[in-house]
Amino acid sequence: MIKVAILGSTGTIGRNTLDVIRRHPGRFRVTALAAGSNTRLLEEQAREFRPRLVSLEKKEDADRFRAKTRAERVQVTFGPEGAEDIGRDPDSDVVVSAITGIKGLRPTLAAVRAGKKVALANKESMVVAGPLLKKEARASGAKIIPVDSEHSGVFQCLAGQDARHVKKVILTASGGPFFRTALSELRKKTVEEALAHPRWKMGKKVTVDSATLMNKGLELIEARWLFDLAPDQLDVLIHPQSIVHALVEMKDGSVLAQLSPTDMRIPIQYALTCPDRRSAILPPLDLGRVGVLEFFPVELRRFPLIELAYRAMKDGESVAVALNAANEVAVEAFLERRIGFTAIRSVIQRAVDGHRKSRIRGFDDILAVDRGMRLRTLKIIQQRY
Repeated sequence: MIKVAILGSTGTIGRNTLDVIRRHPGRFRVTALAAGSNTRLLEEQAREFRPRLVSLEKKEDADRFRAKTRAERVQVTFGPEGAEDIGRDPDSDVVVSAITGIKGLRPTLAAVRAGKKVALANKESMVVAGPLLKKEARASGAKIIPVDSEHSGVFQCLAGQDARHVKKVILTASGGPFFRTALSELRKKTVEEALAHPRWKMGKKVTVDSATLMNKGLELIEARWLFDLAPDQLDVLIHPQSIVHALVEMKDGSVLAQLSPTDMRIPIQYALTCPDRRSAILPPLDLGRVGVLEFFPVELRRFPLIELAYRAMKDGESVAVALNAANEVAVEAFLERRIGFTAIRSVIQRAVDGHRKSRIRGFDDILAVDRGMRLRTLKIIQQRY
């Protein structure tokens, strides 16, 4: 019986994790759930999976939840501290880190410091605090298992491989909804069009990141720290079919690849059970029916934010923190219709260009850079849009 705590249980990854658990009765037990403000869904999850501990983002939501579930003997907490309690919950074996954005860093760090097996879906944590998380994992014995389909693919390809033999790791990207859109038309694209992803069903923020390809930029930075790679060992290919999730080129010319259907439940299940592999919950991949697998280089005029990701990897220190913060603010402004689609990259570029690199010594330095960059990015939006 694997005991599971989920950070972000009402989001896309959290719901898919619970579906994996539901489909393997007797294999898993849910010990703790953390959510944002979706109290109705959290109530349904708590009734079905009966966790001992739940947490909500706001005190008033926690109070309402507590009143509705008083007879169900569930402990209710709230805020960043409550999410950290979920992360370090002593009853859990695996902590699924799926809170979107830098808000997921504190509970993820708590889980790592507690020596947990962390199924990491919150890429921003590794982007802004990769060295810190790896250091804490070495000290505590925690294992960080990637949930993103691309990083899960790399993780599986590298299993049993000598790192000295790896020449390059290639992440694939679907290209999002605008891969074939004329460059002159991108400026007119709406929120609804950006959220209409052709392959994956994801949260709003990561779906917009897919449209700008910033999600792949963040994943490059994440892969650097997850797999101890140099920036020049990382690359991206556009793969519209989203069947091949990652490729690893070896020094002898061999290329290893991981393929699976386009469904997040596959990497989630593997992260929960690895190195064990449980029976599939989906129909097998039929390459005969897929027919064609296409790959294209990244067109930088269409996806200029990829260059900023490489810059952040090479400059190091605080630049990745600044890039992530500027992106979160710009995407939120787009979703709120305060800026247009192509303005996302313009805002991020201006904000990062104005950032002065600083040393990152620990968690407080990360938060300080994040706060400052959010203010800078908001100011750029207010002045120009």
